This record gives sequence, structure tokens and C-alpha cells, in this order.
Amino acid sequence: MSSKKVILITGASSGIGKDMALQLIGEGHTVYGAARRVDKMQSLVDAGGHALEMDVTDEAQAVAGVKRVIEEQGKIDVLINNAGYAVYGAVEDISMEDARRQFDVNIFGLARLTKEVLPHMRAQGSGKVINVSSMGGKVYTPLGAWYHATKHALEGWSDCLRLELAPFNIDVVVIQPGVIATEFGDVMLQPMLDRSVGGPYEKMARSVAGATQDAYERGLSSPPSVITNLVSGAVNSPKPKTRYVAGKWAKPMMFLRKWVSDRMFDKLVMSQVK
Repeated sequence: MSSKKVILITGASSGIGKDMALQLIGEGHTVYGAARRVDKMQSLVDAGGHALEMDVTDEAQAVAGVKRVIEEQGKIDVLINNAGYAVYGAVEDISMEDARRQFDVNIFGLARLTKEVLPHMRAQGSGKVINVSSMGGKVYTPLGAWYHATKHALEGWSDCLRLELAPFNIDVVVIQPGVIATEFGDVMLQPMLDRSVGGPYEKMARSVAGATQDAYERGLSSPPSVITNLVSGAVNSPKPKTRYVAGKWAKPMMFLRKWVSDRMFDKLVMSQVK
């Protein structure tokens, strides 16, 4: 059996997703990168991959994207659910519309696309669903209620899905990145600051933004390649692990969350944003 796989990756226009796509193409796999910004995926096409325009919250685009891969390749071996973003701000400051959008992208869009792919994987008797979660699926940070809610949900959703799909020889893998050097933080911070202006959480928002920017400026983040290497290992392994962890702060933060009390963890987290 050939080790070359047909892979569909969402959120492939930048950051971790683009890095994954390029490496997997280089390894000889057939890779379809999906994202809203097709123009940002020209490097994938130049490398021999394929670009799909897809907003994961758009059902028609998800259906059309999967249909195209099946028509052109006859199968999908691996689905990498990587698309996601973070809405940060106090619960009082974030509109319910923004909160729903956070869940639409990070959970419901991901689930919709997965549901579209699974019948094909069951028919071929094999497959892998790789969900990019976060250390934020196991820990928490100030002003991150809605983001952490989606990642905690993704952890539980993935565990249940793993049990459901085991009889069909389909693996479900969770990737838990720490702090990674991407545009993720930039997209998160300014809206958080804007929401807090003049309100009771403005001081906390400025502290969180300052601590985040300081961490990135001091190099306290890992390159996307550390996550790409984990994903590559999972893709190419005949028996992948259920979870992979990498990136700055991920292992120590998750270790502390598991072994210290809630109050102690609260103090440790807040000590970083004063």
C-alpha cells in the first residue's frame, strides 16, 4: 500500500496551516489547502499542492470542496481541521454575535466539514481526522472565556468522535500547540483592546495585551514547524497517538493545571499579566 496520502487542510493560507501544507507536499502527499484567502495559498500551488476557497462556516463551500477532492483523487485519507481564531475580551464586553461566530468557526464549521468527509473515510475503511486544538483546551487565561470554551469543547468532541470511529479504522488525533509565532496574536489583541476602552476591564485588557506582546518580542514562542513536525508524524504513523503537545509553555502549563489547585493556577496565570 502506498504511503502517499490525500490530505485536506483548513486554515492553510497562513501560519501553522500553510507550514503544514508545504511540508506535507514536500513529503510527497497530495495536499489540498482550504482557506478564505485563496491568493495567500499560491505558494502551495507552486509547490505542487491545490488551493480551495473555503470558509468553514459556509456549508456550500465545505460540500463543494470535499466534492472536488473526491472527484479529482477518489478519496480523502487525512482531514486536518486547523482553521480557527481567538476572540478575546471580557464576557461582558463580547457580543453574543461575536461569541457565536467563535463557535461557528472553531467548532460547528469544523464539525460540518468533518461530517462531510467521514462517509468517504468509512467507505474506504480508513482515515485520520486531526484536530488542531490548543493548550487552551486544557488550561485557561484571563479574558479568553469564549476561545477557551471552544477549545475545551473540541477536546471532548474529539474524544467522543474517536470512540465512534474506531470500528471503522478511522483515527482521531488532537494537536495541542503552545505559544506559536503566527499572526494569531495580532488578530486577537487589537479587538480585545478596542472592546475594553472606557470599561471596567480596560486595565486587565491592557495588561493581557502587554504580557502577550512582551512574550512574542522576547522570543517566548515557537516556530510553526514544531507543530508541523507533530502533524507529519501523526499523518505518517500507522498508529498515531491520540494527542500530541508542543510549543512554548504547553507542557508546563498543562502539567500545572493538572496538579495544582484552581486557586493556585489562578494566581500563577494572573502573576504573568500584572
